[in-house]
Amino acid sequence: MTITVLLVDDHPVVRSGLRAVLDTGASVAVVGEAATGEAAIALAEHLRPDVVLCDLRLGSGIDGIQTTAALRALDPAPAVLILTTFDRDAEILGAIEAGAAGYLLKDVAPETIVEGIERAAAGDMFLTPDIASRVLKGMRDPLPKLTEREVEVLRLLATGAANREVARALFVTEATVKSHVAHIFTKLDVDSRSRAIHRAGEMGLI
Repeated sequence: MTITVLLVDDHPVVRSGLRAVLDTGASVAVVGEAATGEAAIALAEHLRPDVVLCDLRLGSGIDGIQTTAALRALDPAPAVLILTTFDRDAEILGAIEAGAAGYLLKDVAPETIVEGIERAAAGDMFLTPDIASRVLKGMRDPLPKLTEREVEVLRLLATGAANREVARALFVTEATVKSHVAHIFTKLDVDSRSRAIHRAGEMGLI
């Protein structure tokens, strides 16, 4: 049977390129395209594709991880295969936790994308060896969980803001900011702001 696919990417050129690649194969048929997560969900409800090939970053609106979770909540739910340029551990693990059937980087060969679609449609998980090893590592050594406010504090610290400036931006006291920073240091196992920012960036937390 032909596998029906919905393409989700905010770049028209990328969608055109993917359609050109996938339309050459007998096993796959592209039935629709969407530039945003919201449009993807609406189209999936209408078209009922077997697989949604989705980018991680979709401009304004919800991102690929949120889109994946919403698509997987549909009935019937399509399989979701992430195809992106972003390869930070937090993004990979976030997509898998949201229900993605696989995670591919855009530099893979066209035949790998087709294989991923076929495996996802069959109900299998599809990861390239390097991504699979990182997923396993992340499962053995989970990323620290920062609260939304702690992430906000980290983002402001990354701009070079001092505690007083962070407090003013978040409408809290300077003592509250110091408390957040202390919790961040503990969770990330670091002892300085620069190391906290570097560590959070490595893990995709900011």
